[in-house]
Amino acid sequence: MNMIDQATICAISTAPGNGAIAIIRLSGSEAVNICSKLFKPVKNINISEQKANTVHFGTINDNNKIIDEVLVSIFKNPHSYTGEDLVEVACHGSLYIQQKILQLFINNGARMAKPGEFTMRAFLNGKMDLSQAEGVADLIASTTEASHRVAVQQMRGGFSNEIKILRDRLLKFTSLIELELDFSEEDVEFADRSELKKLVDGINSLLSRLIKSFELGNVIKNGVPVAIVGNPNVGKSTLLNILLNEKRAIVSEIPGTTRDFIEDTINIKGINFRFIDTAGLRETQDTIETLGIEKTYEKINLASIVLLLVDAQDEIKNIENQINNIKNIIDDKKFIVIVNKTDKISETELNTKINSLKNKNYSLIEISAIKNLNIETLTKELINTVNLSSLNTNDVIVTNARHYEALVKAQENILRVIQGLEDNISGDFVAMDIRQVLHYLGEITGKITTNEVLGNIFENFCIGK
Repeated sequence: MNMIDQATICAISTAPGNGAIAIIRLSGSEAVNICSKLFKPVKNINISEQKANTVHFGTINDNNKIIDEVLVSIFKNPHSYTGEDLVEVACHGSLYIQQKILQLFINNGARMAKPGEFTMRAFLNGKMDLSQAEGVADLIASTTEASHRVAVQQMRGGFSNEIKILRDRLLKFTSLIELELDFSEEDVEFADRSELKKLVDGINSLLSRLIKSFELGNVIKNGVPVAIVGNPNVGKSTLLNILLNEKRAIVSEIPGTTRDFIEDTINIKGINFRFIDTAGLRETQDTIETLGIEKTYEKINLASIVLLLVDAQDEIKNIENQINNIKNIIDDKKFIVIVNKTDKISETELNTKINSLKNKNYSLIEISAIKNLNIETLTKELINTVNLSSLNTNDVIVTNARHYEALVKAQENILRVIQGLEDNISGDFVAMDIRQVLHYLGEITGKITTNEVLGNIFENFCIGK
């Protein structure tokens, strides 16, 4: 498949806005020639004749008018990011300069790059596979140490290598099985069924591990949604403000102040937690507050962790009812009960209530949000729920929903292979199921893909990458 239209493309590759330096990138067969029409080096040379991987100082000119002093870096195919001739112009970060140079390149034969077109060309020219290209996007979007680590590993081919090993092993056996079909009248067996059984069992185990890793990978990439729920005026907004270290939510002694949800993100030890302060749960005749409470239940369903705040001053029976009401609607979500306002009651009364509330089905933490007491224990408990310590440097973690879906479908077919071998079905049916496994694994790396899939992936890239 060839989606490259052969045009020379250009774009600003640095972030929008003013800055000290900006990078403008050209890629395509005419990249060096287009740049040479506008670039005057301080040395009397023609950059079209210069070696690859060299940098040259000079000016970009519009006729005889100097636009800026720049550095021009030259990369020759196939040893460039895109696999084509590529030029990068480092200019000063003035918006006027950036746009003027870009306009000059377009006027001299280049066209504006589409989102992700440089990386798409890198993929189509064999510089990286599709999962590595997606790793580039994840690297750009990474906001935490953990997401950066996983994106770098994917971009450098860690995930691709796992998939390649699986495909190579399966290709070997499916070719032997299909060879048997050519000699079906002789009743010969080229593929050792016991060896194939060991192979598919091993592949099934690896697929299970990769599929399971998506739960952690999705958390690393997108953050952990945490719903803060409880009765009105129990301290939810105060807790959110303490966690965010800013006055994000309105705090008032008047019940029902929070009528909608407030959402914000905080990074705790390399993981993003998306905290959602919800409307207080109570019966009310206020139409707006009722809508807010309905949204609270929606956010509970979307959250991975539910923090239920209860008032230490409340009666044990009332607290237990609140806990049971939330437990009945959260299924298997991580559930943490936070006893707030512990500074308002005596230590003896607090200990009595805590001992009554202790339960193996949920975590129990006592805090005083207003006094900022024991908040560190809460943050440690949040980190423990993610189990980031299970992420080793060399672990392959699936963070991409497209990859996850393909792996699930691949496992469905590998299970059919296993069942087929146990039932001793004919080789042509076994080969058919193996080909389906190969198809879904190929979708991940781009061995098998469509223009629609590529369009969906690369349109989400920033222009210039």
